[in-house]
Amino acid sequence: MTDAASAIIILLNQQQQHLDELLLLLRQELAALADRDIVALEQLTQTKSAMLSQLQQTDSELAAAAELEQCKQQDWFKQKVAALDLQLEECKRQNDINQQTLEQSQLTLARFKTELLSSRGKSGLTYTSKGKPAVENKGKGIKA
Repeated sequence: MTDAASAIIILLNQQQQHLDELLLLLRQELAALADRDIVALEQLTQTKSAMLSQLQQTDSELAAAAELEQCKQQDWFKQKVAALDLQLEECKRQNDINQQTLEQSQLTLARFKTELLSSRGKSGLTYTSKGKPAVENKGKGIKA
């Protein structure tokens, strides 16, 4: 195996390591969403962003590799790329789960807000121009 092929193997292994770390971060993000841990979510978002940048950089290095076209014909390369594709799909699935969890949390909070508003002032409950519930406080209407 040539030095260029070895470099490609190293880059592919780095991609696998980055995807492993990304999947772990996504699972930690789901736990933070469930716990409603804002500080952890902010840290995970920054770490996830850095990991995605590393993935993109490694991908660029791989695309610029000298013997990439020759390696694409090799069985070992196809197997490694197939494994990376499966790992990437798992990351996408986990990201979709996280997104659904976040959306459900937002809906729950919106319902909770509506209940609080309606219990606070049944007579003054109105809706904004965007259809969001709001309490209208007109006061007691004191006249002089």
